Amino acid sequence: MKKVTKMLLTIGGMMAGTAVVNAQAIKVPDEINALLAKNTCLACHKPDVKLIGPAYIEVAKRNYTPERIVELIYKPNPANWPGYIPMAALPNVPQDEALKIGKWIASLNKTKPKPKKK
Repeated sequence: MKKVTKMLLTIGGMMAGTAVVNAQAIKVPDEINALLAKNTCLACHKPDVKLIGPAYIEVAKRNYTPERIVELIYKPNPANWPGYIPMAALPNVPQDEALKIGKWIASLNKTKPKPKKK
């Protein structure tokens, strides 16, 4: 029994260490991290790990503009993210802070949208 417990603790510790490494894969600037914490974004979102809501990197892959992200902060659209608990509107987030957050999220997208054909 002691061997099983020790093995489970070892595996659990290794998994916890992996989670910490993964969580640090995206560097969040101090100013943005402070805004995310202040406005309770971190209660539901993480940079690259699904929590209650999608990871910021997944939001970025949708190619939303920073302004569209701001709109979604104030008026979320649950249809955009089926399978997730609907996000509550956050009307108390100051516009300038929401835009800084939106710009940072959009900057995480490493793939550029394809140019539209004319």
